[in-house]
Amino acid sequence: MKVMNQFIQVMTTTETKEQAQIIARHLVEEKLAACVQISDAVESTYLWKGNIETSREFHCLIKTQEDLFGRVQEVIKKLHSYETPEIIALPIINGSPDYLQWLEESLAQKL
Repeated sequence: MKVMNQFIQVMTTTETKEQAQIIARHLVEEKLAACVQISDAVESTYLWKGNIETSREFHCLIKTQEDLFGRVQEVIKKLHSYETPEIIALPIINGSPDYLQWLEESLAQKL
């Protein structure tokens, strides 16, 4: 079993649900994510190029492991429409042993 802090949750937002679904499917098919949860639209308010913007976005929560972050980031950037997409990761510091085992079994093995 892996040490729990090696698992991470990567977050990104997309402009459309379809874009979120494309990113999610690609990550899971490539075994770069065990699971990607896509939320219904959320309202985001942020500073962009000196202006306060508000937009409707779809939030993606990507379950993966730390050593796959670079590849996950590459996929998101390649498939994303934003100039600077949100791509941040938080450690999974604890979880049920069964779920963590499933995560490990669902992800690509180290090359």
